[in-house]
Amino acid sequence: MSLPKAKVLVMVTDRDVWLRVSGHAKFTAAPDFKSLVQGLLQKGYRRFHVDLSECILMDSTFLGLLCRLGVQMLQSGDSEACVRVLNPSPRVVELIEGMGVRDYLQVVQDAKLAPGRLQGTETVLGAAPTDREVLARTSLEAHETLMSLSPENLARFKDVARFLAEDLQRLANARNPSSGSNG
Repeated sequence: MSLPKAKVLVMVTDRDVWLRVSGHAKFTAAPDFKSLVQGLLQKGYRRFHVDLSECILMDSTFLGLLCRLGVQMLQSGDSEACVRVLNPSPRVVELIEGMGVRDYLQVVQDAKLAPGRLQGTETVLGAAPTDREVLARTSLEAHETLMSLSPENLARFKDVARFLAEDLQRLANARNPSSGSNG
């Protein structure tokens, strides 16, 4: 059985961004999500409400991106900046707690906080083929974030991070053979 691709519905108000993530939030959706969030940050948004009530499953790459955003908001110096994760499933809460990153995301279980009918643009994340290098770089950044936030994650993801870094180097060498390390 294949899980549905991740989708995100975006609505912005004067100061807030409301994102409803549905389906399977995984590494193939991460580059599109990262681009979306970076665009919103560049426009000056600092309050993110991420409704996960329809998110079936989330992997460590996608969680790492959410945590990276959470860290950015904590470091922004804006006392109102935040990443609120609304109504995640027990499975997603277990992932957040298991990775030791709950301090970087405000997890809220309250259906009243999510706007009943988000009106905005819904986008399927990862629908178009994504360059392998972009996928690897995004995944590496997400896992480096998780490793920096919890000592347990360092042991958990060090091999993943090493593999991704090596993969990025191989891809760079293939793209530009003269930069290889042949000596």
